[in-house]
Amino acid sequence: MATIESIQKAYIDFVLTEGEQPKSVYIFAKKNKMAEEEFYRFFGSFDAVEQNLWTGFAIKTIAEIKTQEVWIQYTAREKALSFFYSFFELIKSSRSFVVYSIKKQPKTFVTPPIFQGIKDVFESFCNDLIVEGIESNELSERKFFTNRYKDALWVQLVFILNFWINDNSAGFEKTDEAIEKGINVTFDLFQRSPIDNLFEYGRFLAKNGGIKEKMGFGNN
Repeated sequence: MATIESIQKAYIDFVLTEGEQPKSVYIFAKKNKMAEEEFYRFFGSFDAVEQNLWTGFAIKTIAEIKTQEVWIQYTAREKALSFFYSFFELIKSSRSFVVYSIKKQPKTFVTPPIFQGIKDVFESFCNDLIVEGIESNELSERKFFTNRYKDALWVQLVFILNFWINDNSAGFEKTDEAIEKGINVTFDLFQRSPIDNLFEYGRFLAKNGGIKEKMGFGNN
């Protein structure tokens, strides 16, 4: 009897051996001694198998890091770092598949369908971190920009994934360095800065534009 896990395992074995997806579900099912309808009980296509694998990486990572005793004490920045370090540690065991899956995607600014599931899970996780960070005053709430914080973190994840598949350093230490620098820079941008004070001052002046006349500093 086929299961989600057995189909995923067979799929990974096939694409890494053949370098491409099976020509049809029928061929794949026959090769793995299962009825075709067993495959369709769980997945509608081979891309759905990949999407499920990627989404599973994120779900498993989040579940694991939230079991850490120190999790509740972490700042939003530390929670983001914990996710990134744990995520890349998890996918090490599936590196060959990850490299295959990423490299066959078209170069486009639109998120490929197989990554939509992991993006949704990741951005939901990031939203929670951002809300916590704003409530604790760790992060600055900015009109028009706060809702884009999660997008910046998604861009970081995509960037580091592409960095990682080309990282030849021992133990992928360069990727660890990229994570540390990338997340710290991103969260520095999320925090309050002199620019925020400047914007607030500008808003104050805009709301009180007539104050100079009231003080006698108008043009004579």
